[in-house]
Amino acid sequence: MAENTVNEQLLKDDLYQAVNGQWLKDAKIPADKPATGGFYTLADDIEKLLMNDFQAMLNDEVEVPNKHLAEFIKYYRMAVDFDKRNAEGFAPAKKYLDRITALKDVNDWQEQLYDLTIDGYPNPFPLYVEPDMKDTKNYALYAEVPSLILPDKTYYTEGNQQAKALLDVYQDMAQKLLEKAGYAVDFAKQTVKEALAFDASLAPVQKDSTERADYVKSYNKFSFEEFKQFSKSVDLGKFATSLIKTTPNQVIVSEPTYYEALENLINKDTFANFKSWLLVKMTIGVSSLLDDESRVLGGTFSRALSGSKEAMAPNKAAYYLASNQFSQVVGLYYAKKYFGPEAKADVHQMVEKMIAVYKKRFETNDWLSEATRQKAIVKLNSLAINVGYPDELDPLYKKFVVDENADLVTNDLNFTRISLQEHYSKFGKEVDRTRWSMPAHMVNAYYNPSFNVIVFPAAILQAPFYSLKQSSSENFGGIGAVIAHEISHAFDNNGAQFDEFGNLHNWWTKEDLNHFQELAKDMIKQFDGLETEAGKVNGKLVVSENIADAGGLSCALEAAKGEADANLREFFISWARIWCMKSSLERQKLLLSIDVHAPHVLRANVQPKNLQEFYQTFDIQKGDKMYLPEDQRVNIW
Repeated sequence: MAENTVNEQLLKDDLYQAVNGQWLKDAKIPADKPATGGFYTLADDIEKLLMNDFQAMLNDEVEVPNKHLAEFIKYYRMAVDFDKRNAEGFAPAKKYLDRITALKDVNDWQEQLYDLTIDGYPNPFPLYVEPDMKDTKNYALYAEVPSLILPDKTYYTEGNQQAKALLDVYQDMAQKLLEKAGYAVDFAKQTVKEALAFDASLAPVQKDSTERADYVKSYNKFSFEEFKQFSKSVDLGKFATSLIKTTPNQVIVSEPTYYEALENLINKDTFANFKSWLLVKMTIGVSSLLDDESRVLGGTFSRALSGSKEAMAPNKAAYYLASNQFSQVVGLYYAKKYFGPEAKADVHQMVEKMIAVYKKRFETNDWLSEATRQKAIVKLNSLAINVGYPDELDPLYKKFVVDENADLVTNDLNFTRISLQEHYSKFGKEVDRTRWSMPAHMVNAYYNPSFNVIVFPAAILQAPFYSLKQSSSENFGGIGAVIAHEISHAFDNNGAQFDEFGNLHNWWTKEDLNHFQELAKDMIKQFDGLETEAGKVNGKLVVSENIADAGGLSCALEAAKGEADANLREFFISWARIWCMKSSLERQKLLLSIDVHAPHVLRANVQPKNLQEFYQTFDIQKGDKMYLPEDQRVNIW
C-alpha cells in the first residue's frame, strides 16, 4: 500500500482527505463523465479493456468466441457505423413517431395500447410482472408510475432554484429534436409546451424519493375489479389482460394516490397534452439511435443534470449502446476471460467469514429476544451467495438476433418487443431465482430481499476493493466491507421486513422491532442535516444504506481482527480509499435529492467514528475533528 500518499497530519481531523487528498488535488474528471475515482475509475478501465477487445473482433483480428457474442458484435458494428447513421438522419425513427401524431383520441390510443406498450412507447400507467413481495414463489402484476422529466417531485415545488434552468434546457433540446425530425417550428413549440404541462400534472400525485426509499410501502394490494375502477376513460382491465394473457386476481399498486388521480390525468380533455408528452418522450428516446448530431442533442438534458461537460465520442457511445443491449452476454465474456477461479474462491470464502461474524453477533446481541434472534439466524443461514458471474446466460439474450438488413432503430425496437413479450409471459410461471440483475462487468453489488441473495459481479472484485496482492486487512476494509454491507441489507429498515424466503413478513417481536426502529432513528439523526458543498443531507432518504454501511464496516472490522496479519490502520485507510471520488457539483446536487446513498465523503468519514477501534488505531481524542462523543455513536449490528 502506498503509505506515502497518506497525510499523517490530517488523519485525526479528516480521514477521507488524509487518504485521498493528494489524488483529489491532481485528478481530472473526464469531459464526457460526471465523476472519476473509485467505482468510476474501475468502470472506465473496463470500458477501455472491452472496447479494445471488441474493436479487434470488429476488425476480424481475433475470433468471436461464441454465437451470442457474435450477435453483439453485429449490433456493435451497426451502432458504430456513423457514416450510415448520419446519412439516414432522423428517417429511421419517423414512422414510429408518426404512429403517435396519427392518434385521434383516447379511444384510438386505447385500441393500439397493447402494441404501443410492447414496442416500448411511453406509458402513463406502466404495468410490470415481478415476484409477489408476500409470495415470492409466484409472480404478481404491479402497477407503477411514469418517470417525471425532472429527477424528483421536490423539483416541482414553487421556488426550486434548479427547476426552471433545467426545464429551459429540456424545452430547447426537445424543440430542436422535433424540428430535426421534420416537424414545423410552431408545431414543435406547442408540442413541447403541452408535454411540459402534462408532466407538471403528474408530479403532485407522485411520491418523492424519500417516500420511495421506504419501498415496503409500495406494496398496496387491490383486487382486479378495484384496479379497473381507477379510470373511466381507459379500460385498465382490457389493457392488463392483453399483456399477461389472463385475468389476475389482484394488482399491486406502488402509489395509490397516483392511480386515484388517474381519471383526471388521462381523459378526452387532457389528451392533447398527453399525446404531446408521448411524442416528446419517444423522440428523445430514439435520438441515441440516430445520426450523431441527434445523439449529442438528445443527451443535452442528462448532461445538464450530471454536469458532464461534453457528449461521449461516437465510438464510445456506440459501445455503451450495444453493450447495454447485450449486457449479460458482454458480462459473461468479461468474467470468463478476466476473472479467475482463485479470486472467485477467495471472495466466496470471505463472504462465508462475514456470515459467520454476523451469526456470532446475533448470538451475542444484548437487545434481541430469543425468538427474534433465532429467526434472524435462520434468515442468515438461508442467504444465497452469487460471486463473479451467473452459471448460465439468461435465455432472453439467446433470442436477440440482429437483422443486418434493417436499421439500428428497427433492431432496437425489435429487441424491446422480444424483451417485453418475454417479461409479461412470466406471469403464471414459477419465479426464476437464478437470473442476475447486474451483468458481471458492472462495478457494483446488490442484495435482493425477495430472493434473499447477495450478488457480487466480477467487476467489483479488483483493486482497490480486492486483490490477491493486498493484505487481508486491506481486502476486508475494501471488498469485505462491501460484502458485509450487502449482508446488512438483509437486516436494514427495509430488508428486515422480509423473511428467509424473501417474503414480506414480520418475524420480529413487537419489542424488538420497536427497539430496532429507535436505533434506525438514531442513524437518521446522525446524518440528517450534515453539510456538503452541494447542500444538506436528508437523513431519512439515506437511512437504509447507512445502516448497511455501519453494519458492513463493523462486521468487516471484526473479521479483519481475526486474521493473523491484522493491521487496523490498513483496514481503515482501505475503507476511506474505496470511497475516493471527484464529481461535478451538478451530480452531487442531483444525488442529494434522489440517491439513497450518503455522499461518498460522509460514507468514508462518519461510519468509522462509530467504532472504538478507530479511536484506538489513530489515537483520536476529544478536540480532534474525527472525534464523536460516545453517546452520539450509533451501533445497530
